[in-house]
Amino acid sequence: MSKKLIFHSLGNLLICLAGTMLIPLSIGIYYFYNSSEPREDMVAFIYTTIITLSVGLILRFTIRSKGKELGIREGFGIVALGWVVVALFGALPYLFAGVFSAENRTPISEFAFCYFESMSGFSTTGATVLTEIEHLSHAMLFWRSFSHWLGGMGIVVLAVAILPMLGVGGMQLFRAEAPGPQTDRLTPRITQTAKLLWGVYILLSVLETILLWLGGMTLFDSLCHTFGTMATGGFSTKNTSISHYDSVYIETVIIIFMFLAGTNFALHYRALRGNVISYFKDTEFRFYCYVILISIILITWNIVTFNNIDQEIPYDSVWDALRYASFQVLSIITTTGYGTADFELWPYLSQFILITLMFYGGCAGSTGGGMKQLRFLLLIKQSGAEIKRLIFPHAVLPIRVNDRIVPSEVLTHVLGFFFFFIGIFAIVTCIMSTLGLDLITAASCTIATMGNIGPGLGDVGPIDNYAQIATTGKFILTFCMLLGRLEIYTVLILFSPSFWKK
Repeated sequence: MSKKLIFHSLGNLLICLAGTMLIPLSIGIYYFYNSSEPREDMVAFIYTTIITLSVGLILRFTIRSKGKELGIREGFGIVALGWVVVALFGALPYLFAGVFSAENRTPISEFAFCYFESMSGFSTTGATVLTEIEHLSHAMLFWRSFSHWLGGMGIVVLAVAILPMLGVGGMQLFRAEAPGPQTDRLTPRITQTAKLLWGVYILLSVLETILLWLGGMTLFDSLCHTFGTMATGGFSTKNTSISHYDSVYIETVIIIFMFLAGTNFALHYRALRGNVISYFKDTEFRFYCYVILISIILITWNIVTFNNIDQEIPYDSVWDALRYASFQVLSIITTTGYGTADFELWPYLSQFILITLMFYGGCAGSTGGGMKQLRFLLLIKQSGAEIKRLIFPHAVLPIRVNDRIVPSEVLTHVLGFFFFFIGIFAIVTCIMSTLGLDLITAASCTIATMGNIGPGLGDVGPIDNYAQIATTGKFILTFCMLLGRLEIYTVLILFSPSFWKK
């Protein structure tokens, strides 16, 4: 493995990141001179841009690896370390602006706050340690949401698309970063594939921004909420998230685009090329729709028929129950994490369904987190085949998806992923419970970060945040966000001694 090639590529990545920081810097300058917003925030982005660009240039021009091609190990190394480094430099604006500074916080605890918020942004988790979001400047609000948008499709895939020097061997990067157990290669060249995916991503983002703007949001809020929707992130510019607007139109627009963001982007590309029927031919997409529809029906029914004198459900009609159930189901299953209701007040069956959807997540090839619909579909098919095999021991029962036989190594990969995911979930839940959290909070904050969802239950519920969690817990949950975003294997491979051997 070429360590020089990895650090050289990380330098290129930081140069890209520094370029994206010019946008919130420009916003900070504009609002500083026109609305008298804090000078510290503008200066924080100036310092961060200079530092990020300087480190990137140093890595790019002082560390060279001539004649080396990007291999599989280099690809995994760049992606995993790239996410750690990008989140680190993305935390600097919060640190320099003193967003989380307080008299009772040590430098390490303040850094934990900053890094948690930054990783939550880039990993599209949407878990926040902020208590007063609306007190932030426009530049800082934009950066929080913009980090979602960059991380949604993948800043590494962005680098592959715009930097020719990563075009060689770029498929290794794409496979390591792109979510899901399979990666659709739309064109023979990976650079062109990345550009096409980003093109679809930008097109849908522009469309949603316009629709939200027409619905009464300001252009700034429309952009920020589009970033959170298309990246399935969930950072909002309002303390009460989407419920702040209390608008059926805005909720409907966001529901539609959360659904699209949780769908395989390769299907969107084919639909834009005129092959709309590809949606309905796709087995995973149909399964995704069934899960959403059944969940909405069950939660709506549960809310409407729930009768408990100790717990009042504040909805006056079936329509209200359907409205809030639909939004929260889409928000949770796509791992967006936006909120229009405090679902901790819902009946326990509804809460259980939402927790289950946190494990499911979006489709493979989407910006959603979780374990992915395709993996659950394969597990269900494999379980059904095992039952049939008990009845017909000599029968050949291949697993098919989209009329294609799934190779045995893919099924092995899925089973291994499921084991790692559940095992890490159990271990982290135990660790978090030793930090003073009750079991519901410990379990829900673990799956909410591993699944890149954001809100959980208990002390990290939809109207709470992660600020009260101990510093050690924040670092653990930050690591969980990274594991979830890069789907475990890409991160765990770094801990294998054989990975680092030449």
